[in-house]
Amino acid sequence: MNKASLPITNQKVVETLIPQKHPFVMVDALFEFSENNLQSGLLVTDENIFVKNHLFQESGIIEHMAQSVALYTGYQYYLKKKKAPTGYIGSIKQAEIVQLPKTGQHITSKVQVLQEFGGVTLVEISTSSNGKAIANAQMKTVIAQ
Repeated sequence: MNKASLPITNQKVVETLIPQKHPFVMVDALFEFSENNLQSGLLVTDENIFVKNHLFQESGIIEHMAQSVALYTGYQYYLKKKKAPTGYIGSIKQAEIVQLPKTGQHITSKVQVLQEFGGVTLVEISTSSNGKAIANAQMKTVIAQ
């Protein structure tokens, strides 16, 4: 796999780019990657640990957003032929969730990197389903030392 092989829609390949493991994986596709942007995806299924009554819960959407940032960082490391680092959410600001996606729906998140320095990444994230915005947030993630 090289940079030209995008999109990556094989979940097993995507899982090699993030530190999270099944059943806690909330991204299954990497559609676009550039220096300050990424687009990720997830098919919401009833087997997902954040699904309740056939709806993907708020906590799942936030985790999907965080893992989208992890995917951004993990793909950067992959391009450098290094293992994806472990990180954590440093802060979440201005989070708004306007709709919960149903099982069977695909969600897509667009990550825009605002600042990256010393293992800290500040991003704006917007998540949509069926072309309709369902959530957005500003998030700071930190690579564990």
